[in-house]
Amino acid sequence: MKFSDLGLSSKVLAAVEAAGYETPTPIQAQAIPHVLARKDVLGVAQTGTGKTASFTLPMLSLLESGRPRARMPRTLILEPTRELAAQVEQSFEVYGQNHRLTVALLIGGVSFADQLKKLDRGADVLIATPGRLLDHFERGKLLLTGVDTFVVDEADRMLDMGFIPDIERICKLLPFTRQTVFFSATMPKEIQALADQFLHNPERIEVARPSSTADTITQNLVSSGGKPWEKRATLREQIEKAEDLQNAIIFCNRKRDVATLYRSLNKHGLNAGALHGDMDQTSRMATLDNFKSGELKLLVASDVAARGLDIPSVSHVFNFDLPTHAEDYVHRIGRTGRAGREGVAISIVTRGDTKYLDAIEKLIGKKIDWTADKPASFDSEEEKPKRSRSNKRGKGNARSGKKEQDGKESKEGREEKQSRPRRERPPREASKDREQSPQQPRQSNRGRRSGRDRDDNQVIGMGDHVPAFLLAPIRPPKSKGSKKAKADIAE
Repeated sequence: MKFSDLGLSSKVLAAVEAAGYETPTPIQAQAIPHVLARKDVLGVAQTGTGKTASFTLPMLSLLESGRPRARMPRTLILEPTRELAAQVEQSFEVYGQNHRLTVALLIGGVSFADQLKKLDRGADVLIATPGRLLDHFERGKLLLTGVDTFVVDEADRMLDMGFIPDIERICKLLPFTRQTVFFSATMPKEIQALADQFLHNPERIEVARPSSTADTITQNLVSSGGKPWEKRATLREQIEKAEDLQNAIIFCNRKRDVATLYRSLNKHGLNAGALHGDMDQTSRMATLDNFKSGELKLLVASDVAARGLDIPSVSHVFNFDLPTHAEDYVHRIGRTGRAGREGVAISIVTRGDTKYLDAIEKLIGKKIDWTADKPASFDSEEEKPKRSRSNKRGKGNARSGKKEQDGKESKEGREEKQSRPRRERPPREASKDREQSPQQPRQSNRGRRSGRDRDDNQVIGMGDHVPAFLLAPIRPPKSKGSKKAKADIAE
């Protein structure tokens, strides 16, 4: 099957041919005809299968007729991150080169003024993140009553980032007779419930088993010690040993680990950049552009780069930290092996990561191979469960119960000891250096300084060292009252 068999317009086919694409992917071949027919679509496909083109190409064909109105976009595309939104905008620029369409991008980190100018001109396509979209709506700068096609991309990522309440609110602002398209790599229950609520008789397209990985990706595991410096050494060793490594994305779970690993790699002479959510939008886009152009060989990133970023030439993916959520593993390694290319995904595993590894293998439905033999320590000794407060209480109760149980026996022993005659201790000999009277209480040497003589006589009160101001007579206060009051004071 070719793109010409899908019913796309001649302008779109010319742009696709100019981009160098001839054969559609399975998700594109099944989704494009339904979107052109203005049907609701629920697409489930693993990352890297071309979901973006599945809705951009038919939308371009549908937008050839009609004109936009000020502050009333004709189509709306929601993306979870700024990078994904900017990437979709680039797709419209590539495939819509033969169209004169206005594409507005509403994301954070950019001034409102530039975005308002495009909205005032009228936008054929509005690409936005949920937060910035609602900001414009609440300011009265945007109306959603003219939206014909509504697309939610990376719906499972929306769920992870807590955008589901925003999506529900946005859906209620849209016209009832719209076309709705949902795309996701995984389909948890929450996303399925949302799709059942806002989609009407959707065409479900599932080209791969949910939460599966591409067959073109070679997955391996490598063991390492649990300390950070041990993991960094293991990572550098794997980078040096990797064959045909053109560039690689290295994923960490925390933002501060991204910064630490980035500095470590540069310190050891490796060309690396950093990407995480706390960076400003200009720095994030500049880092991505440098990585795409080849100026950066390694990109240390958090999960902000795990979803939907289309960098076709990524040859390797390294999981410096194994993700705590198994679904994130599918998205991370999906940055390589895209569009039928081959890729390599290497994950560093410590002894504490075995439970995360088991969850990942259960999700993808297969065992991941180790580069060397699996360490016996990962299986031989099970991790000791952490003591909870209840366990400690139980232990204390057990001890108290044992004391109560032995109470009777110990009572008899005490009575027997009391009945025995006491042994008289021999009197201690007085010290030759210093004798202490039995009437004088023993004084502690704590707090005394060595080499200083102190008087053993006890001082009562302040002794002879009473300050002079305490011995001065007390003068009655001067009063502004009558003479009778002064006389009373004198008496």
